[in-house]
Amino acid sequence: MRERSKSLSLTAAHVARVHRQIADGGPGPGAVLHSDADYDGWVERMLRSHPAPGSPTLLFAYGSLIWKPEIEHVGEEPGLARGWHRSFCFRMTRFRGTPERPGLMMALDRGGQCRGILYELPDDHLERQLGRLFRREFTYKPPNSMPRWIKVEAAQGPVTALSFVINRASPFYAGSLSLEAVAETLAQACGHVGSGAEYLLNTVAHLEARGIRDRNLWRLQALVAECIERNNGTAPSGEAHSKEAHSNTGRMKLRS
Repeated sequence: MRERSKSLSLTAAHVARVHRQIADGGPGPGAVLHSDADYDGWVERMLRSHPAPGSPTLLFAYGSLIWKPEIEHVGEEPGLARGWHRSFCFRMTRFRGTPERPGLMMALDRGGQCRGILYELPDDHLERQLGRLFRREFTYKPPNSMPRWIKVEAAQGPVTALSFVINRASPFYAGSLSLEAVAETLAQACGHVGSGAEYLLNTVAHLEARGIRDRNLWRLQALVAECIERNNGTAPSGEAHSKEAHSNTGRMKLRS
């Protein structure tokens, strides 16, 4: 059996090659933003639809909420969401992309399974916390990434947690892309908050630090490193990169 690679192919040196100083172009033509009243409505609906009122409110984190939660929590533990997988499945023309070179962002999409982190949120100021969380996770109408209660397997048994899943009705949905196509996009796209390569590196590195190996994100980071090297000529100075992980170029979807 092949020994599992322990070293990331994608590095900060690769990310530096993709990064560009880009001004925020603001919402595009025709974009409709959520108002404060809209966010209040989302918070009210999600709390009203809590499947187990009176029990702790749990949040299932699978991406940037792991490495940059920005929310208070009183406990955390690993969790497994069956029927969902991580996927860079919607295009963005702002934040980590531009209208001229759109990026891709990650959400939960249907199928497979996803290992992540369950956060227990404090009851104090829960509405305010959720309002802040929703403002971070979705901006436009209709939202690309929508809050939803999902089933998650925890150490003590099955629980219900809030998470963010892709809105397949969104005009920006791009769930049928191959890993190679996703890699080409992430290796080039950058917006005013950073690049797709930076987001991917942070996510994979923090998952690894918690003992979570997402098989296809691991494959994707190797492909992105390869694309950056190809687009920029040679590998970053002083960086050694294994090419073994790049041998299989068959089409596949992102699944954990």
